[in-house]
Amino acid sequence: MSFTSLARLTAPLAAAALAAACGGGGSSSLAFVPNTAAPAPAPAPAGAPAAAPATPSDPPLPQLAAAVGAALQGDCTTLSGFSFANTTIISVTTAAAGALKVAGKDIGAHCVVTGKMFERVSPVDGQTYSVGFQMRLPVAWNGRYLYQGNGGTDGVVSNATGAVGSGGPLTNALYNGFAVISSDAGHSSAQNPLFGLDPEARIDYGYGAVRKLTPMAKALIKAAYGKGPDRSYVGGTSNGGRHAMVTASRLPAEYDGVLANSPGFSLPKAAAAQLYSAQQFRKVATDETDLSTAFTVAERNLVAQKINDRCDALDGVKDGLVQDVEACRTAFNLFRDVPTCVGARDGTCLTGAQKSAIDAMYYGPVNSRGEQLYATQPYDPGLAGSGWAGWKFVNSVGAARDPVAVGIIFQVPPDASIVSNTRAFAFNYNFDLDYPKLFATNTLYTESAWSFMTPPNPTKLDTLRDRGAKMIVVQGVSDGVFSIDDTKRWYDELNADNKGKAARFVRFFRVPGMNHSSGGIATDQYDALDALVKWVEQGVAPDRIVATARGTGNAGGVNAELPSGWTADRTRPLCPYPLVARYNGTGDSEKAENFSCK
Repeated sequence: MSFTSLARLTAPLAAAALAAACGGGGSSSLAFVPNTAAPAPAPAPAGAPAAAPATPSDPPLPQLAAAVGAALQGDCTTLSGFSFANTTIISVTTAAAGALKVAGKDIGAHCVVTGKMFERVSPVDGQTYSVGFQMRLPVAWNGRYLYQGNGGTDGVVSNATGAVGSGGPLTNALYNGFAVISSDAGHSSAQNPLFGLDPEARIDYGYGAVRKLTPMAKALIKAAYGKGPDRSYVGGTSNGGRHAMVTASRLPAEYDGVLANSPGFSLPKAAAAQLYSAQQFRKVATDETDLSTAFTVAERNLVAQKINDRCDALDGVKDGLVQDVEACRTAFNLFRDVPTCVGARDGTCLTGAQKSAIDAMYYGPVNSRGEQLYATQPYDPGLAGSGWAGWKFVNSVGAARDPVAVGIIFQVPPDASIVSNTRAFAFNYNFDLDYPKLFATNTLYTESAWSFMTPPNPTKLDTLRDRGAKMIVVQGVSDGVFSIDDTKRWYDELNADNKGKAARFVRFFRVPGMNHSSGGIATDQYDALDALVKWVEQGVAPDRIVATARGTGNAGGVNAELPSGWTADRTRPLCPYPLVARYNGTGDSEKAENFSCK
């Protein structure tokens, strides 16, 4: 039996092994050459519905009433006297109409409240921590509240505008009249990433900040308008999408709609997988201080073209987008379909060693026993995008993201010394000895990263479902950090737990070609929040979400990586998994109206 076959047979044992946090001998630099032409679990049959039909035995899900707006009582200055336990209001100001804009449009007048909660001095590192927040409350309020999850390692109170997904957004929650809160998740930018030394700061980053802020935010809304929110939403992108999914599990009674864009809900594993990617690219880089030399722009464009050659037409039209992700798993094979260099690398071929490294990266990290430790990724032309490259070649070894997250924020015990050489930490990370630390605890760090970062019981969303709440998840197929196959696995398991009927309250949309959160070779501009509100409050299930390419003149900002052959305003339907956007065979193929979700 080959090592590859053994790895695939033993992969299901990995979760049990990790739960026991068992380690073992061996090196993390494995001579492992898997073939990921069809790495994921068997897909649903072509044409399968998004969910099994309801039967008479299925009780109907509740329909939540639409939110009703209200005017601000008094003016913004009255909120200076707001009082809530463990909360300090720092400032209250008024933002005039047009003080903020989105896509060139004026956002209406609103109050801006800044403050902090649960200020304390850490007994571990002596740092002063608090949960900093900003809340923006429209003068003309629509009756809705949004918790805005932010990204990365947090530490910054971003403007609370409710920009919760899409490239170049044309609107946001604040523009539409929501009251919006944003936070730093319990630490400042100056404390990044060393806040990982403090156990409570870790938990605030994972889920504590949302739990602390939610009742205060609703009380502030009541103080401003004389009533609490009729409908509450939580949304975000990347780590903010993770916050949304964690909130769906931990606070299912508090939020009616959940929007998770490019969610890193398995973030500890995904961050460690990035270190594995760095190790693979290091093997074939001509300069290990620049991992992009392992897989150059010309070489990535070559592979993207070969993927398109094999997979582009599977959805009925050759348009530079691979809609049929599942069929492409078997249609494209890196080793067969990309020329192998017989001489020097010149952008028209890949060496055998490059193919092995790239394919191992797409298969995902393994330990010396061949157990899969995260998830596969599907080949997609979006790998040509700069966003994909940034995660694979820069963030995987840099001091702002993956190495410090793994070594300081997630592992037990944390190792503050790695900030001095994050590249060495990434290259030397051992998947037998170091990876189990993501699941470890001790007397000081009593909650593991896997516990505080991920949704508990992520497929058990019965409370959310039975209240009538809804969830939308959107992710790019060429996400450079969070595997869309991991999200697919989660949805498949959720669907199984709901007897094939998860789509009654959760829908998962894949964006072909899109990189992490936005960009890539994609139609990446869409409004999933509007779709979510209509589903929650009107019962209009999102059978498709129309997405637009951001070509020349786009008001939200141009995506400079779009192919020259695309029209500037190309549209495509995003289809709920497992459905695929297929060309109807007639009509302008640049327009979403000529595609059906099948």
